[in-house]
Amino acid sequence: MRLVDYDFDLPEALIAQRPPPERDQARLLLLNRADGSLQHLHFGAIVDQLAPGDALVLNQTQVVPARLKGRKVTTGGRVELLLLRPLTEGDWLAMGRPGRGLKPKTRLEFGDGAVEAHIVEQVAPGRFRVRFAVEDVLTRLEEIGDIPLPPYIRRPPEVADRERYQTVYAARPGAVAAPTAGLHFTPQLIAESAAKGVAVLKVLLHVGPGTFEPVRCADPRQHVLEPEYCEIDESVAAALRRCRAGGGRIVAVGTTVVRTLESSVDAEGYVRACGGFANAFIYPPYAFKAVDTLVTNFHLPRSSLLLLVAAFVGRERLLAAYREAVERGYRFYSYGDAMMIV
Repeated sequence: MRLVDYDFDLPEALIAQRPPPERDQARLLLLNRADGSLQHLHFGAIVDQLAPGDALVLNQTQVVPARLKGRKVTTGGRVELLLLRPLTEGDWLAMGRPGRGLKPKTRLEFGDGAVEAHIVEQVAPGRFRVRFAVEDVLTRLEEIGDIPLPPYIRRPPEVADRERYQTVYAARPGAVAAPTAGLHFTPQLIAESAAKGVAVLKVLLHVGPGTFEPVRCADPRQHVLEPEYCEIDESVAAALRRCRAGGGRIVAVGTTVVRTLESSVDAEGYVRACGGFANAFIYPPYAFKAVDTLVTNFHLPRSSLLLLVAAFVGRERLLAAYREAVERGYRFYSYGDAMMIV
């Protein structure tokens, strides 16, 4: 298996820097994985592609304004951290650039001194335990933090990103990146799906920085994907089992839902309730046990997300679809257009 085989040419002009004016105005490329045929739609037509008895599975994680810009108290030097997840009360795992003087006992302040913290220890290259001197760090982040837009969005965060880089059903704070396939859904589309007899179900996976981590190994099977916290309630697992037993399709909205479901499926192909860290790294060849249909955005070349989608539809068909998407001017990545693979 060679990483170079999962590359493609993408004009920089097709990397979406902002979302469409309305969520459901994104384009939708419908790909049939049985014969490779393509249809060009708009996302609002997705309800027509769902059938009574299907289960539409959404990731209810909420993006935290976890990018902090501050300074070192003693020197005044600038500091930027990305908070990844809480460890213990007051302590967070954070990502920072190596070589920026982030040593144990380094005192930091954010929000013009409103929030103080210090480095406890470096736990891995670019990863630090940070201890805050305030309670309820999540609440304070709403005041002093920025939404952590992906690195390929080459502009500062704007006020509108607080809403648009978040799904309409986000409910559980903890992600540092949005489950972007879900950004296209509106409350109306979800209500229309439910009215059609589709079970709308929610799982949880807190998207971590590993979603942007490039695959650098020539053989991608040697890449290590960072674990991400996920949960599936028993009621959701039972509904998924009923869907499968009744002949309905499990429609995963995004690669994060795929990872969650495939990490919790048993030998018979039934999803079980779970709570813990998902570490499934899915790449070709892979026999999917829980997911029948995938809604996803267009991904980076040579990325772990592209490998997952290639495992679902096949490398040749996926890259052929991407070539047509480029030719027709589809918008790529987080704020871009969508695919539905049936």
